[in-house]
Amino acid sequence: MNSMKAQRGITLTSFLVVLIVVGFFLYVGMKLFPMYQENYAVRSAMKSLANEPGIGSMQPANIQKLLFKRLYINYSENVKPANVKFDRKDNGWTMRVNYEVRRPLIGNIDVVGKFDSTQDLSRSGVE
Repeated sequence: MNSMKAQRGITLTSFLVVLIVVGFFLYVGMKLFPMYQENYAVRSAMKSLANEPGIGSMQPANIQKLLFKRLYINYSENVKPANVKFDRKDNGWTMRVNYEVRRPLIGNIDVVGKFDSTQDLSRSGVE
């Protein structure tokens, strides 16, 4: 009595398809990770500014200098002075950083990240 057992498992072609799909998502992740890492650095710099005593009574130009010193340490290169806006608030300032990052993906297809962060800066430093 000959009984043939059916083989189970993934074929070479299926394995290559899975490998290509996983590789593509890893490639996209490698393009996205630095953008989000930079956004985290921007938000951290903004929060550390909010903890400075008397930051709300400083002039916006001085606050912007302090922000860019912190961003320089974190190698942030996509945030420009034109992306930083200040609005007067009754007890200080509201700082808004709105910027866009564009990275080439494949050929003429780009990955675009738009980031918008807001931080209140009070006269006492901490609310």
